[in-house]
Amino acid sequence: MWTVTEQDWWNIGKAIGYFFLNPLFWVALIAAVGLGYFRVKRERKHFNIRLLPGLTEWRRIVSESWLPALVLSIVVSGVGLTVDRGWLVLFIAISLAALLFFYYQAMSPVYFAAIAALAIYGMQFDPSRFALYGWNPDQVDLSGWLAVTVAIIAGLLLISEGYLIRRFAVRYSSPLLEPTNRGLEAAVFKVKRLWLLPVVFLVPGDMLSAHLPYWPQLSLGAATFSFVPVPVIIGFSQIVRTSFPEIVFPKMGRAILAIGVVVVAIGIGAIWMPVLGWAALCIGVLCRIILSIVTAVKERKGIYVAAPRSAGVMIAGVLPESPGERLGLLPGECIRAVNGIQVTNEKELYDAIQVNAAHCRLQVIGRDGEVRLMQQVLYRHDHHRLGLLVVR
Repeated sequence: MWTVTEQDWWNIGKAIGYFFLNPLFWVALIAAVGLGYFRVKRERKHFNIRLLPGLTEWRRIVSESWLPALVLSIVVSGVGLTVDRGWLVLFIAISLAALLFFYYQAMSPVYFAAIAALAIYGMQFDPSRFALYGWNPDQVDLSGWLAVTVAIIAGLLLISEGYLIRRFAVRYSSPLLEPTNRGLEAAVFKVKRLWLLPVVFLVPGDMLSAHLPYWPQLSLGAATFSFVPVPVIIGFSQIVRTSFPEIVFPKMGRAILAIGVVVVAIGIGAIWMPVLGWAALCIGVLCRIILSIVTAVKERKGIYVAAPRSAGVMIAGVLPESPGERLGLLPGECIRAVNGIQVTNEKELYDAIQVNAAHCRLQVIGRDGEVRLMQQVLYRHDHHRLGLLVVR
């Protein structure tokens, strides 16, 4: 009967620690803290108050992404989608480089997967320069099984990215003021997010077991495979001007999901025709780029949806758990009167609220242009300005 000794547990603990020693893991955590810090700094600069706590991005970098990471790990390991260890190292290195440059618009993992494969292709022209710990790019068969697995994994990562954007991006839309062509300031909505997915990849050979004997392995005949946990990062950045975040981001998420499904479907076809794997990868990259460009161009043109009005105060944001949120106020709506007093700017809004600080009555112009009346009892601990960020 096999028993686990204290030394066995120590080796397993060291093996798991390799995931947490990955520099990509720590750089991602630091970057998430930085995202929150700069967002709060920007919000306070424009509105003198922050919308969400500064550590929100750090706290949710894994808590929102663990489910797609778990599903992805089960699918990759369960189906047996093995990846070349050189490709995996390049995938991590490229992800780390992108993270250090803070260019979140280009941090879709499909780009990392494609660039890593392209790098191996370039290395094969002079493989002797890139030999590392027994790995040589000349050993990689780019027209074989790797074409299948990279395409399918890239598609699954796109599906995960689409799910995260559709489900969570709206929660982090941060308003800021931007000058318009008429010399006024309008509110735009910016999302800059980073997710970290702890994904287990299946690597043929003894990539870890040679140094960590008790690292989990899978044997199929004479072949052995190591389970390698890797922090996969997904970055997203988008500014919305001509529409609202709850309209734009779910559409983007669904579009990315659809692209991922197409890439996976074509990647499965590569089992019989490997060239389809690289075609699927190219389709994924091109479609993701086109989607980003189309969305950016569309949001640069057109009318600001949260522009100031001659009569009323335009709402740019609503603090969570505030009187404004309980009233159901939304960014892009305009407060025309408070307690029967017409308001045109932030000071008049605040003064009108104080007229009857215990019971606030609002006349609001909704996004659809319809006027509605709202009222809310204000308590001593409530925000003195209803918890609203307004266009000044």
